[in-house]
Amino acid sequence: MAQWQTLSRRIDAVAPSATLAVDSKAKAMKAQGMNVISFGAGEPNFPTPDHIVQAAARACLDPRNHRYTPTAGLPRLKQAIADKTLRDSGYQIDPDQVVVTNGGKQAVYETFQILLNPGDEVIIPAPYWTSYPQMVLLAGGRPVPVLSGADQGYIPSLEQLEAARTERTRAIILNLPANPTGAIWDAGLVAAVDRWAIEHQIWVISDEIYEHLTYQGAHTPYPGALVPQVRDQLIVVNGVAKTYAMTGWRVGWLVAPLPVAQAAAKLQGHMTSNVANVSQQAALAALTGGLEDVEAMRSAFALRRRAIVDALNAMEGVTCPEPLGAFYAFADVTGLLNRPVGPQGTVCATSGELAEVILEQIQVAAVPGEAFGAPGCLRFSYALADDDLAEGMRRLGAWVSA
Repeated sequence: MAQWQTLSRRIDAVAPSATLAVDSKAKAMKAQGMNVISFGAGEPNFPTPDHIVQAAARACLDPRNHRYTPTAGLPRLKQAIADKTLRDSGYQIDPDQVVVTNGGKQAVYETFQILLNPGDEVIIPAPYWTSYPQMVLLAGGRPVPVLSGADQGYIPSLEQLEAARTERTRAIILNLPANPTGAIWDAGLVAAVDRWAIEHQIWVISDEIYEHLTYQGAHTPYPGALVPQVRDQLIVVNGVAKTYAMTGWRVGWLVAPLPVAQAAAKLQGHMTSNVANVSQQAALAALTGGLEDVEAMRSAFALRRRAIVDALNAMEGVTCPEPLGAFYAFADVTGLLNRPVGPQGTVCATSGELAEVILEQIQVAAVPGEAFGAPGCLRFSYALADDDLAEGMRRLGAWVSA
């Protein structure tokens, strides 16, 4: 590439999405005829509920949906999101505080673009969703990971968060239930973080995309409900992708104080304008149609969660804390590193190498912990068919014990 063709330092500094990379490689191997079982992508294997699909089909035939909508979203959908916030989170918002985005990812990206100036720091509890640090970098900020291991249930203490705070700290992002660990923080800790953020004038970004996927009586703690005073510095990001098996429809949103919501709409007006109308109509049907289908999916995930955690913990050298939410098992595999494993006696120094080896040798795809700021771990999504889950765990267990 010629000198004048070089790309920006900004994009060169950003790593590709590791989860999408694993999923792409697994799909490419499947296309070659290999029987790959992928625990990579966080995508429910269920179809989108029929009443949502039917609403979208009707919307396709309505010429009103062939045109632009307001950048911030259809008014009826914004009202539905406000109603859903009251129903689930327990507090009232104005529809004008809502901006409908092209998936939850865009909501997170816009939030950092709006909040951060060059050098501003964002505290990111780790293990974290792989895109958070990259989005901070793209906004000119500095990600500050705070790692808590399996021995802490992947939940940090307030003291750890305070130790990471500096005069440049601008925000902290919470993801509860968490990707990749499935951890849910105690409500008391979330409330303490709220009060700490208020004291130090730190924005709280609450990613609640997995809010309805909880198990064993656990509940999602909502920062805005626990400490109402934090709402003036709280930005909630969410979407229909995980709850309603709608990953491909690309509808998310952010809820923020009015000046932030207005700034997000201004930014989005120069990026993508409105979300596709048909997808917005589908999201409207999802949010106003009850949670019965969601409960059926959640019940299936609960059974898979138990099966995968038991299978992983039965493998010598593997430890997997029990996730109380989302649909991921995050296993500590340090006991498999730096020693011969598998029939070929392969020695792996990192979990990244281990993930490559198990994909090549037994056609099982998992995402290495390096992608989540937690080397020595592997993330397994259990949002796949029951038979595939069982076969994938059988292969891995046989490989480890060979």
